[in-house]
Amino acid sequence: MPPTEDPTRSPAPAVTRAAAILTLLAERGPLGLTDIARALGLAKSSTLNLCLALEQAGLVRKTEHLYALGRTTVRLGGAFVREFDLVREFYRVCADSPVLRSELLQVAMLDGTDVLYLARHEGRAPLRLSASIGDRFPASVTAVGSALLALLDPEDVRERFSDPATMPRWTERSVATIDDLQRKLDATRARGFALDDGETHPGVLGLAVVLPPRSPTEQPLALGASLMRDPSTTDRQDKIVAALLDARSALARPHLQPGTAI
Repeated sequence: MPPTEDPTRSPAPAVTRAAAILTLLAERGPLGLTDIARALGLAKSSTLNLCLALEQAGLVRKTEHLYALGRTTVRLGGAFVREFDLVREFYRVCADSPVLRSELLQVAMLDGTDVLYLARHEGRAPLRLSASIGDRFPASVTAVGSALLALLDPEDVRERFSDPATMPRWTERSVATIDDLQRKLDATRARGFALDDGETHPGVLGLAVVLPPRSPTEQPLALGASLMRDPSTTDRQDKIVAALLDARSALARPHLQPGTAI
């Protein structure tokens, strides 16, 4: 996916190309100048000028012969997350819950056909395979993605996922078609919480509920838990789902009515 697609349509092509460099470094990690230019289809001289400007702004840093994201991106990301009151209170609720304090928990938002992870509570036994803050996963395979997609009209879901590339199969259990996805979302609505049974990683179970927005200008977030499947999974799943629902109630404000979200 080159982020520089049709830069001529941008009102500020240089800004579009600079944003593409930041996106590329976020996805692939530190890269050399030649690799950046090749990946984005840019001239090496233009790429160098853009990288120098980004370096001056603190958005990238140069380490030996490689460019990486700079400190300013951390500050900007933190400012973005601070806009969500629920994210700030998420950690308090995790610490206060006898069940959730020992689990791996995440907060995510829907971004097109992906989910973007905004917060993470490690618990006692973190899973290295699970998403970290700032990661993007396909919404179609994750529990947090299913919880958020279940809020949408089925026609909206069908339109969003009309391109097969938006539904990658990460495991044999991952949904393969829009109809499969719609059936999973129907089950999510009926169940009252979302379930990822090995769709993201084999042997990993994901559970999620939606955290309703506190104002009309905020978008819904999802609170999810990830755990390894073992003989105690069924009993543990029931306790975690109940705790997630309690956490949602604790994070909701009084004006929100029960049943307004999954």
